[in-house]
Amino acid sequence: MKVKVFVQWLPFESVVMSSLTKIETIKEFGGYLNRYQHQSDICQCQMTFSVYLPPQAQREKVPVVYWLSGLTCTDDNVRTKAGAQRYAAELGIALVMPDTSPRGENVSDEPERYDLGKGAGFYVNATVEPWAQHYQMYDYVTRELPELVEAELPIVPGVKSITGHSMGGHGALICGLRESGAYRSVSAFSPICHPTICGWGEGCFGAYLGNDQKDWKQYDATELVKNGAEPIPLLIDQGTADEFLADQLHPKALLDACSERDFPIELRMQDGYDHSYHFISTFIGEHLAYHAKALKG
Repeated sequence: MKVKVFVQWLPFESVVMSSLTKIETIKEFGGYLNRYQHQSDICQCQMTFSVYLPPQAQREKVPVVYWLSGLTCTDDNVRTKAGAQRYAAELGIALVMPDTSPRGENVSDEPERYDLGKGAGFYVNATVEPWAQHYQMYDYVTRELPELVEAELPIVPGVKSITGHSMGGHGALICGLRESGAYRSVSAFSPICHPTICGWGEGCFGAYLGNDQKDWKQYDATELVKNGAEPIPLLIDQGTADEFLADQLHPKALLDACSERDFPIELRMQDGYDHSYHFISTFIGEHLAYHAKALKG
């Protein structure tokens, strides 16, 4: 007699999974939105991140899209505002949503500023104290976090894509451009495309990396394309009514750099849309379908 075994997911409670502590579980669209905490060796503090596991993950391992959030955000913004879980369930892909910076009482911060310190990790590896001890977000996102989720969750090893918004869009672009072959696809919403020439980037790069602007270019998507990054198709959505478009985001600089190298990029200027999650939720389904095609193709 054949016996079918079904996975019974645990209700909301704290569950220790070797390296991870599950602190929240919410059922959505047949899958589960989970929240985890763990002690990060790279950031030297406790980190929190969310994962949406689609219903398919109860039967088999699934590919994953990493979402990097923007300034002032935590992992909570995208999972409550973007409407991404519905599409992820239909497409059979997991979503991993990390925090934007280290957290904790001993983590350095500039409380009077929203664009430096906690909530503003900028996805770089800081080299200047006091930031260097904890602010290692590039290595956290590209190395420690993927290794952890692939080891502990039903995620297909090495089959991943990346996207994000604003500061997180910058993060997605630099990860895709620097980590050759690591991601199947890359996209971004309203990314900071040329941070070495905008106020947000100058403020964070100067604090985290020091005053030598040569060190900044390794975290600038436009400079990476100019300096020979291996081509990977880039999909970018940008609202024309975005209040940060002119001063902070500079998508034309990236477009021009890509044009000079015949680098594959699709920049979609979306008429009348702003910088908010209203914009993101309008097009998130298209982005996830784009990534699902690359992940499963």
